[in-house]
Amino acid sequence: MNIDMIRAAARRLEGHARRTPLLNSSFIDDIAGRRIWIKPECLQHTGSFKFRGGWSALSAMDAATRSKGVIAFSSGNHAQGVALAARMHDAPAVIIMPADSPALKIANTRAYGAEVVLYDRENEDRDEIGARLSAERGLTLIKPFDEPEVIAGQGTCGLEIAQQAAARGIKNADVIVCCGGGGLTSGIALALEAGAPTLRVRPAEPEGFDDVARSLRSGGIERNNRISGNICDAIITPQPGDLTFPIMKRLAGPGLVITEDEALQAMGHAFNRLKLVAEPGGAAALAAALFRKDEIEGDDVIVTISGGNVDAPMFARALETLS
Repeated sequence: MNIDMIRAAARRLEGHARRTPLLNSSFIDDIAGRRIWIKPECLQHTGSFKFRGGWSALSAMDAATRSKGVIAFSSGNHAQGVALAARMHDAPAVIIMPADSPALKIANTRAYGAEVVLYDRENEDRDEIGARLSAERGLTLIKPFDEPEVIAGQGTCGLEIAQQAAARGIKNADVIVCCGGGGLTSGIALALEAGAPTLRVRPAEPEGFDDVARSLRSGGIERNNRISGNICDAIITPQPGDLTFPIMKRLAGPGLVITEDEALQAMGHAFNRLKLVAEPGGAAALAAALFRKDEIEGDDVIVTISGGNVDAPMFARALETLS
């Protein structure tokens, strides 16, 4: 994994992915006690940054391999990113999703033309299901984060952050990233190392599922005791990736851990002040900036809103925090 792969992915994504802006709100600055710059990947195709990685992976395949189809497993955002990228490449896609994924994510993945296979994440092994279907149908697996071309695609977000920060005169800042397995975090870290080395990536995770933060503290890969049971479903993974963790260990600052209530409050503030729709996991970085201010230094902080695919009842819960 290197910056050349990220730059190559950026060239393939040009004209296909959205270049999302870097936004600011004085109201949110007042809450945080510093300037908060928001990179809203909730405005990306399919409502999350995952389209970048999906397109990068599919566009890097040779035509013969791609025409046989791809397979992915995801709670929803990687599913949608791969599904749309596959449809745009006229390639079949099979997506393995937990049965308890948000209904909106399941419906959208099907709407993008993918075949959805549901499984029980507590009692069934998605890797076994994926391996079996891949062998039966000749499909190519696109992993959600521990895949070089996926990391490269996510890293294009970091290239944009580096350019946008420079344009605003932001020279020293933490870049807080909503983190599951580490694909976005490691990709952005590599991009910033090359293009903005004074900006430091820091992962944000929900409490009880802070495997990356614990791994960074211990120096080795730590595993979560549970694999479900938190509203931040988009960033819940068993453990950091074998490819992503060494990158994060080398380049990332200490992890930040937020509560479910803080994620909901961050969602409410994002909508109220910037009219952005964030899902709980996609609001983790903003929650960290707002509610872990004593763990952050500097006048500027950049955060990702990594996704906005939220069901109406959950979004209503977030809006209730404003009352």
